[in-house]
Amino acid sequence: MINHTPQNQELSLLAAIFTVCLCVLFGANAVAIKISLSGLGVFTTAGLRFSMASATIFLWARITGRSFKIKSGQLRQLLIISMVFTVQLSLFYLGLSKTNASRGTLMVNLQPFFTLFLAHYFIPGDRMTQRKTWGIMLGFAGVIFVFLEKKGIAADFKVGDLIIITAAILWSCSAVYTKRIIHAFKPFHMVLYPMIFSAPLFFFEGFVWDEAMIAHVDAKVLCALLYQGLVTASFCFVAWLTLLQKYGAVALHSFIFFMPISGVLLGGLILGEPITINILIALLLIVSGILLVNFRQKRQIPPFPIGRNV
Repeated sequence: MINHTPQNQELSLLAAIFTVCLCVLFGANAVAIKISLSGLGVFTTAGLRFSMASATIFLWARITGRSFKIKSGQLRQLLIISMVFTVQLSLFYLGLSKTNASRGTLMVNLQPFFTLFLAHYFIPGDRMTQRKTWGIMLGFAGVIFVFLEKKGIAADFKVGDLIIITAAILWSCSAVYTKRIIHAFKPFHMVLYPMIFSAPLFFFEGFVWDEAMIAHVDAKVLCALLYQGLVTASFCFVAWLTLLQKYGAVALHSFIFFMPISGVLLGGLILGEPITINILIALLLIVSGILLVNFRQKRQIPPFPIGRNV
């Protein structure tokens, strides 16, 4: 029988390095999405990614002896999570198709700030503090600098940014709701079942709205798709859950500021996106806000990283 109770051991140097690597991999996912969108439809990409990821996580759960059973009362809760998951990921992929990976990474990393604000009203005992307030202010100050950026900005970029912010707000609603109910679930249930629910709906959206579900597939597009489905949505999830069980969420979330850093820098290095002074200031402010609200916080933190399915 698998023990799912976190042991909260002290994070070793090797585990800390591995956690940083996971955060970098999560942060690079927006870059992979942009590459795959060069040959695949927006919603088709999401459908393929989460089909692969759900199959992989299902096999992992079977091999490791995890239970798939849920109680009858939990079905409605999973349905709510799954519907929000489908809408938020649809919006994220649509928004990212209209903006840069670096800008999209910064926008989606507003999610923890929205979550803090909502948790104040909907999570008993999770109150706003001066530290959290300053963190939120830093995060949203970063957004101002993103919107001030003019270099290389197409007309659709700001529309894409706003769509991704909407996705981040939905993500926050889902995170708060998940935090209220997760004690009754195996943690992987909260990821696997929404993926299984959403995959066929993404394909339906692709059939209806994608200009071409599959325009062309080359090695670059295929590798980018495999990265999303097998690396971030599968391997990184399993690895994060494994570390979570051993070290606890507080220790792991001290490293999530690496996600926006890797997303912005890799967007510039791999995709050639402009990394301007405004983007760097925005990155500094958002990272500072994440650090402020997470570093050495002893409050309960949701068990998965903010970009777990981005």
